[in-house]
Amino acid sequence: MEHQERPASQTHALASQSSYNPNNLLDTLRDRMKLKNDAALSRALEVAPPVISKIRHRTLPVGASLLIRMHEVTDMSIRDLRDLMGDRRTKYRLSDAQGKPKHVIEAQK
Repeated sequence: MEHQERPASQTHALASQSSYNPNNLLDTLRDRMKLKNDAALSRALEVAPPVISKIRHRTLPVGASLLIRMHEVTDMSIRDLRDLMGDRRTKYRLSDAQGKPKHVIEAQK
């Protein structure tokens, strides 16, 4: 997985949610999988160790592909995984226009 570096002062939108706590998710996964440390977790999830570190330090969000991988490895539902990290959003949309027919978007302008 290729990830771009962000300045330490720049955080992702999810990190601004007061309930967001990726450490709870990562710690729960480690416990359920009976892993000793984050290096073992990164191997189990097939990601580079710095990815786990960046998620713990809230400089990198838990992306969709990683969330799916967590689901595949643990058989936990995506909803349960999101709840563990405190993600309370009910829908993921890139914009208000996503998923709408073009004529509806044009009518809203």
